[in-house]
Amino acid sequence: MGNTAQSLASTRIASLLDENSFVEIGGCVSARSTDFNMQQTEAPGDGVITGYGVIDGNLVYVYSQDASVLGGTVGEMHAKKISAIYDMAMKMGAPVIGLIDCAGLRLQEATDALNGFGEIYMKQVLASGVIPQITAVFGTCGGGLAVSSALTDFTFMEGKKAKLFVNSPNALDGNEVSRCDTASAKFQSEEAGMVDFTGTEDSIFAEIRELVCMLPSNNEDDASYEECSDDLNRVCPDLANAVGDTSILLSNIADDSVFVETQADFAKEMVTGFIRLNGMTVGAVANRTEVYDEDGKKAAEFDPVLTTRGAKKAAKFVNFCDAFEIPVVSFTNVKGFKADKHTERGIAKAAAELTYAFANATVPKVNVIIGAAYGSAYTVMNSKAIGADMTFAWPTAEIGMMDAKSAARIMYPEADAAALNEKAAAYAKLQSSVASAAKHGYVDTIIEAEDTRKYVIGALEMLFTKREDRPAKKHGTV
Repeated sequence: MGNTAQSLASTRIASLLDENSFVEIGGCVSARSTDFNMQQTEAPGDGVITGYGVIDGNLVYVYSQDASVLGGTVGEMHAKKISAIYDMAMKMGAPVIGLIDCAGLRLQEATDALNGFGEIYMKQVLASGVIPQITAVFGTCGGGLAVSSALTDFTFMEGKKAKLFVNSPNALDGNEVSRCDTASAKFQSEEAGMVDFTGTEDSIFAEIRELVCMLPSNNEDDASYEECSDDLNRVCPDLANAVGDTSILLSNIADDSVFVETQADFAKEMVTGFIRLNGMTVGAVANRTEVYDEDGKKAAEFDPVLTTRGAKKAAKFVNFCDAFEIPVVSFTNVKGFKADKHTERGIAKAAAELTYAFANATVPKVNVIIGAAYGSAYTVMNSKAIGADMTFAWPTAEIGMMDAKSAARIMYPEADAAALNEKAAAYAKLQSSVASAAKHGYVDTIIEAEDTRKYVIGALEMLFTKREDRPAKKHGTV
């Protein structure tokens, strides 16, 4: 529905939305600039198709850049069309999805184009935390447009042809594209952490649809629920075996085993994503020590430590959940902070960001201790001390300052091996056992691993009407 002829940009919209649901807005808009013989250039829609439609019945607003029109470059009217879509989405409380294929700013329009770019930034900032924003990169997304992508909540990227960069690979000192393609989906997803999902165009459309159906439409929407057909009391008999790869654990406890993982290729030692429990969307954060591939073979192994990247990944995710009133469940298995020179450059700040994210969040928060929970790294992983409403622990969990043997060596440096073993056993019983933590009130209930699903669902049901007042302030500074 619209005046724009069939193009790759319009085909992408049709592939994303429910059939025949798209309504175009501003199809007759064209460039106003006449400088540098621009009046002789046809610019249908000024290189971008904008409008609205539905995904599985959910209203969404979409813009899709058309690389066949002036390279999809952003000019004055191009930017105004995108800004107008944001205005409408904010009024209606619906997500905005941008399909990017753009050669950058339109040089012929100079400051008009630059101002339009700034106006898009402003709309994105105002919309942040109010409506979900999603970007999908199918072609070039360079320079200032990469900043625009980073201002959105989730970024998808086509795996082979798409390029995402502020400075192109060849413009980086000491680098050229054959050495390290910093604009590739692989680099941006695995190293930069900018991209949440990569794949083919078709798989990206399917994943966006799944994500949109998981998320609330806005920060006041309470309709991100669906009827649950899964057994609320379902026992997960093999859950204890998934303590290493918590992405498998999350799939097992989720309604119908559906888990939508975010930033799956970045900081794999930390898992973040969305599941449904009793039909309600829940954000999940979990430490991970093992990764298994589709064939069930171990593909990677990590120490149970908190890393800079993992902490930042989790903090960003928790902030999103809190903004959109999505409850958070964490699964803790961490013995400390990663210790190397590179990590030391940023781990304190990253851990502070994660601490702030959990402590600042007022949504229902549940923590399940599934393995080790030692020291400050445990404290920042949604412990009761920083605001977890309910804390469960498996019988095999260990909770304390550090592992018993290390503590014994520090307290009794002159002791022989037999004495150290004796002191370590005593320390484990008195200070590091899950029973000791429960006696001190730091664990609410010790649960069997197989019962995790029903206990977490019960806790979230109880916390459904949670209200929490905080000191009056404009915003924090962490």
